[in-house]
Amino acid sequence: MATQSHANTSFGPEGLELMGKGLTAEKALERVLEADEGRAQRQVGMVDRDGRAASFTGDGCMEWAGGVTGEGFTCQGNILAGVHVVAAMADAFRETSGELVDRLLAALLAGDEAGGDRRGRQSAALLVARARGGYGGANDRYVDLRVDDHPDAPRELARVFGVYDHQILVRTDALVEATHEVVLDLQLRLAALGRYDGPRSGRFDDPTRAALAGFAGEHNVEGRLRDDNLVSESLVGELRDLTPELAPPEA
Repeated sequence: MATQSHANTSFGPEGLELMGKGLTAEKALERVLEADEGRAQRQVGMVDRDGRAASFTGDGCMEWAGGVTGEGFTCQGNILAGVHVVAAMADAFRETSGELVDRLLAALLAGDEAGGDRRGRQSAALLVARARGGYGGANDRYVDLRVDDHPDAPRELARVFGVYDHQILVRTDALVEATHEVVLDLQLRLAALGRYDGPRSGRFDDPTRAALAGFAGEHNVEGRLRDDNLVSESLVGELRDLTPELAPPEA
């Protein structure tokens, strides 16, 4: 659910409530608009749980204004360079693989490349909600990033997301097998940092995992911890950076 132009932000909670009760996106959109005296200047799009999309652009919105809908998405805008902007966004969304966040970012960049807002660039934002997708599972804000003032805000947002993706979502983390040599190196370095006082066994046992978890928590990289027999290469690198006096194991 998204609204813009002379936005009526009550459309958000009202539309979600209606769709939560079983109304389609189209019916929910009709309901929120019917009592709104300012609807001629509104722009709003909704997508329901079954991927059905609906979009509305009032005839009082500034040119060019309009939208494109498809299965699972709606693209809309006003004061755009033209209809080709939302068309490019829709094509990018359809053609991009990956998670929703990847497809949204691709659509945003495609719309900007096609001309975007005819007044120029200043800000860009990316918001994706996922049940318990936020930090520690305490909220639903899986991705919530924005660039409020930048001469090339879409590209800056893409750069910021790349950092967020690597550091927080940890989707691009390279992994190494917890071999005897790798674990022995971890134990030596954790011991040097006062995190591990067990035997140098080379076994990825519970005390070693607990020491690694303690280190990760202290350095805000606990998202890189795993419960299998693989170890984050970045986490290993962090340990090695902090213990340069210890030579890395021979390959």
